[in-house]
Amino acid sequence: MDSISIRGGARLNGQIPISGAKNAALPLMAVSLLTREPLYLENLPSLADTRFMGELLATLGVEVAYGVNGGGPSAVRLQAPKLVSTLAPYDLVRKMRASFYVLGPLVAREGEAKVSLPGGCAIGTRPVDQHLMALESLGAHIDLQDGYVLAKAPNGLVGAEIAFPFVTVGATVTALMAATLAKGRTTIQNAAREPEVSDVADCLNAMGARISGIGTATLTVDGVAQLGGATHRVLPDRIETGTYAMAVAIAGGEVDLIGARADLVQRVIDVLSEAGVEVAETNEGLRVARNGHRARSTDITTEPFPGFPTDLQAQFMAFMATAEGESTIKETIFENRFMHVPELSRLGAEISVDGQSASVTGVERLKGAPVMATDLRASVSLVLAGLAAEGETVVNRVYHLDRGFERIEEKLGACGADIRRVSS
Repeated sequence: MDSISIRGGARLNGQIPISGAKNAALPLMAVSLLTREPLYLENLPSLADTRFMGELLATLGVEVAYGVNGGGPSAVRLQAPKLVSTLAPYDLVRKMRASFYVLGPLVAREGEAKVSLPGGCAIGTRPVDQHLMALESLGAHIDLQDGYVLAKAPNGLVGAEIAFPFVTVGATVTALMAATLAKGRTTIQNAAREPEVSDVADCLNAMGARISGIGTATLTVDGVAQLGGATHRVLPDRIETGTYAMAVAIAGGEVDLIGARADLVQRVIDVLSEAGVEVAETNEGLRVARNGHRARSTDITTEPFPGFPTDLQAQFMAFMATAEGESTIKETIFENRFMHVPELSRLGAEISVDGQSASVTGVERLKGAPVMATDLRASVSLVLAGLAAEGETVVNRVYHLDRGFERIEEKLGACGADIRRVSS
C-alpha cells in the first residue's frame, strides 16, 4: 500500500494547474445515462473515483472512451445507445458513494433500476433518504430489499413539487437528473446552490433540458421527451483550489493556481485574507502568497455554498495548527468529521474537540511523524501539515488521497516541496 513522505520546511514557489471538479465530474458522467447520443466531457480529473465511475457505467452499457479529440486523458466520450443493465451491484457501489447517482437517470430512462445502498461512511451516515423522497415525489415506486433500492416507474416519471427539509447536494442532483425526462414541470425547493450542481444543470441544458433558476434555491425543470448529446467542460475544482491555497499559507511562498476561479472560493479567499495570506486574481487564475510573517488565527464555521466548505475544514485546521493565537472551527455539515484531529496531534498540533466544535492553539513548528489517513480530506490535511513539520512525515493509506487529488505529489513537488510517493 502506497504512502506519501514529506520533509517539511520548503517554501512553495511556481505554478499548480487546477483539475476539473471531482464533485461535478461524477454526476456529469452519470448524466450520460439519460441520452443515446454522445456526451463529451472536457477537463475530467484523472482520479480513482472517476475511473471507477467509468467502470460502473460500462457495466450498464455506456461506451467510455478516454483521450478523444486529441484532448488527452481529461477528454472523455460517453455514449449509451442502448443500456444492457439497470443493476448497480453492491460490489461496485460499496467502493464509492457517488455510484448512487446512477439511480435517478436509470429510472428516468428505463423506468426501473436496482441499485445497492452505499452503506455508511467514515465521516457520518450520509443517508440517501432524500434521494428516494425526490424519486417518489416524481412517481417512482421504491422498495428496499436485501440492501438494494428497487425503483420502478413503468409509465415514466411525472413532474412534481419537491421540497427538501435541508440542503443536500446529492439529492438535488438526483432530482435534477430524473426530472429532465419527467412529464410536466418539476419545482425543487431548498435546492443546493453549490457550483457543482449548477455545472450539472448547465450540461443538462446543453443537452436539451429546460432548467431555470440555476444557482438559486429554487430550480424549475420542464421535462422533455429526450435529451441529445453535448460537449461540456467540467468546472475547476474549488476544493483543490482551496487545498493548494492553504498549502501555500502553511509552507509560505508564492504560487499561481492556474485555472482557479475566485467566484467559486470567495469565502475561502476572505478567510485566508483575514489570516494574513495574500490572494489575488490574475489572467490565468489566482495567485496565493505568504511571505515573511506568521499567519493569524481565524475562526470558521462550515456551511453550504457560498459559505466555508466542509471539504476544506480539515485542511484549514492544519493551517491553523501553525498560526499565531487560538482559533475555533465549527463543523455543521457532517458528524464525525474531526477524525483527523488525533493524527494532527501526533504531529504536535494542539487541538481540543467539544462536540462539533474544535479549538486550535497554533504552535511555532509541527514535528514530523508517521500518520494514518482516515478519509479523503483528512489525508490531504496531513500532507499539508507535513509541509510545515520538522523532519519527515509519512502519510499512510493514501488510497483515500488518490480518490480526490490528481498527482498531488507532482504538483507540490514542482513548486519545491520535498515530497514523494513510496510504494510498498
